[in-house]
Amino acid sequence: MRRDERVENLIRQGLPREVRVQWDEACGLQARVDRTQIVSAVQAVIDRGGRYQVGVGVDRGNGSDRFEFLHSFAFDSAGLAVQVVTDVPENEPEIPSITPWVPSAGWSEREHQDLLGLRFVGHPKPKRLVLSDDFPADIHPLRREIPWNLMPPGAEDVAYQLDEVPEGCSVLPVGPFHPALHEPAHFAVFVDGETVKGCDYRGFMVHRGIEKLSQTQLSYGEIPFIAERICGICGSVHATAYAQAVEAAAGIEVSRRARYIRSLMLEMERIHSHLMWIGVLGHVMGFDTLFMHAWRIREPIMWLAERITGNRKTYGMVVVGGVRRDLTPEIRDDVRRVVEKLEDELKRLERDVRVDPAVRKRTVGVGSLSTEETRRWSLIGPVARARGIDIDVRRDFPYAAYDELEFQVPVLSGGDVWSTLEVRLEELKWSIRLMRQVVDGLPDDGPLLVEFAEPIPPGRQAISCVEAPRGECVHYLMTGEENRPARWRVRAPTYANLQGVPSMLLENQLADVPVIIASIDPCFSCTDRVSVIDLRRGGAEVLSRSEFERLAREKR
Repeated sequence: MRRDERVENLIRQGLPREVRVQWDEACGLQARVDRTQIVSAVQAVIDRGGRYQVGVGVDRGNGSDRFEFLHSFAFDSAGLAVQVVTDVPENEPEIPSITPWVPSAGWSEREHQDLLGLRFVGHPKPKRLVLSDDFPADIHPLRREIPWNLMPPGAEDVAYQLDEVPEGCSVLPVGPFHPALHEPAHFAVFVDGETVKGCDYRGFMVHRGIEKLSQTQLSYGEIPFIAERICGICGSVHATAYAQAVEAAAGIEVSRRARYIRSLMLEMERIHSHLMWIGVLGHVMGFDTLFMHAWRIREPIMWLAERITGNRKTYGMVVVGGVRRDLTPEIRDDVRRVVEKLEDELKRLERDVRVDPAVRKRTVGVGSLSTEETRRWSLIGPVARARGIDIDVRRDFPYAAYDELEFQVPVLSGGDVWSTLEVRLEELKWSIRLMRQVVDGLPDDGPLLVEFAEPIPPGRQAISCVEAPRGECVHYLMTGEENRPARWRVRAPTYANLQGVPSMLLENQLADVPVIIASIDPCFSCTDRVSVIDLRRGGAEVLSRSEFERLAREKR
């Protein structure tokens, strides 16, 4: 975390005099305010250029001020993180909502309303987000007294509480299961004829409760393997973000060699994720030739991942303190051969995509969003960079070996799906160059893994950011007792970008809805964070393929 005294002084000047401000190497600048001052403090941070990242609530379980809530902001050009922190009493768990001034905070507040039982006074849309509408109102799963394996009663039928439908519009449901969606999510699209006039989103249907498990069942060293499974594409992203948070809280210094290897894994994920996205975009446009072509040239990257780690995905590579496997000279030669062939293949793919009239017709001017609206919703990653927002965590908050590697951040101003496609095509080229830099400049010295020297004291906080293929991934950590976190909060990139989708859909045609949704490369599972639960018996079971087929035929 960089410390920029100029920006720090500007922030201090905008805050009330009685606000306590302190610097933390693992978190950045923290302003602790009374809850009545939280709106004015947040406004001061926003007015000075802060970009909203995430809200985090913590159940400390002791004293009258039982809860703590923080809003985290990034000053990207300064490489500075700022948190506005407040205490919340147990007998009156209310906080003024900042959503009217910071729309992108809406989901964080609603999530903690569901899971922690906090109330955000003045929230413009205080309905449920994570929990289903039939979930018991007096059970908040992230509270300390709630056991991790609680099985609450459920209802037979659950109806969504949709937003008010604009006059003259019909409601067209897209999802939870839809050919254009590869994971369950529900978009209630409000249409006037074929024109989209609004949209309401309900998700979190595959929420897995990993944050609760980390507080009750898992140790610091076990969590990286769970973090990898948050997202089927960005395993190293989440493992690295979590590991960096623990390392910052514990004061662990990872070797340069391990940091270079982490960078290689992260760029491999960026390449295969972007190629997968290009294929999916072709598929939802009905252009399956593009789909097959992109996935074909992606396959050698998957083979390379298996060569390095033993697995095509869920590598088990990044752990707290470093990495588990080395890059041998033979593997480094394999990397060079694969990326050289990939570079040639990408040139042909890019040429074909750029001249294809069908691709341009389905993407140019579709899903447009202005730079101002993009900033208002705190959108991130290729979605933001395609709309004129020059942000990239690799450059702005350097981690792994990115402070020693050379690369550029492609930024365009077209503001549509076509520009998002162009950004990803350019990022593929730079990822190849970064992989070459890693294998050519891999340091010879340093251990692959640095172990804990002593137990981590409880109560320490850390915020870690990693640039996933979809955008900034944020992990917050508060250390706890029994060798496990007191709180681990994950904010995946899709969590931030999904909030901007309704604005991207406005005034577009119904046929373009799948293309616009796909343009943010949504990962609903990592946003939601499988066994089958029988509410009548209170038990769980894993179904075989034949049992799934039987239930499908019986329409159960």
